Amino acid sequence: MKRSEKAQRIAVMLEEFYPETPVPLDHENDFQLLVAVLMSAQTTDLKVNQVTPALFEKAPTPEAMVKLSVETILSDIRQVGLAPTKAKNIHRLSELLVERHNGIVPQTFEELEDLPGVGHKTAGVVMAQAFGVPAFPIDTHIHRLAARWGLSNDTTVQKTEHDLKAIFPKEIWNKLHLQIIFFGREYCPARGHDLTKCPICSWTATKKRISQEMKR
Repeated sequence: MKRSEKAQRIAVMLEEFYPETPVPLDHENDFQLLVAVLMSAQTTDLKVNQVTPALFEKAPTPEAMVKLSVETILSDIRQVGLAPTKAKNIHRLSELLVERHNGIVPQTFEELEDLPGVGHKTAGVVMAQAFGVPAFPIDTHIHRLAARWGLSNDTTVQKTEHDLKAIFPKEIWNKLHLQIIFFGREYCPARGHDLTKCPICSWTATKKRISQEMKR
């Protein structure tokens, strides 16, 4: 089966599985989404959602976040991975938003990626979910599933992003990236996964891929 045919069938199935795609990270404004996505690196969304309410109650905006000390921010987010670095980045990011952007989250990849702690994936999530700009942020679930499904070759996240953008229509990127994440969490774990019984892996994965996974 051609990649394009696989992609079309996968998109239809995922739409059936997940017709609604709420943003997994709790937030009330663009700034809070940016901070939450930054914190989600090497941390589950569940854990981020557990720690952000206390932080956002103190500092719902960049202007309020700047007034907190790095130590105060750290005390609220200590349970997330790489918390000391993230606390420093959140504080400095807030300063730059106030200094450069009048406290408003910028709406370009370049300006977002120029903020501390904001990489291409984080910028992509914010562009897609806050501003509706077509993007295809690649997290570990998407990178893994794209390889299992034969849609990319499992080399780099940049290659995976390029390959998926090439085979899926731009108008579904923002919803599809969430659908793939939801599917990965519910049906397609990294380890202990029987590809032959998976709703999608069972017909997309090659025999070679299935054999490789069974040896893990």
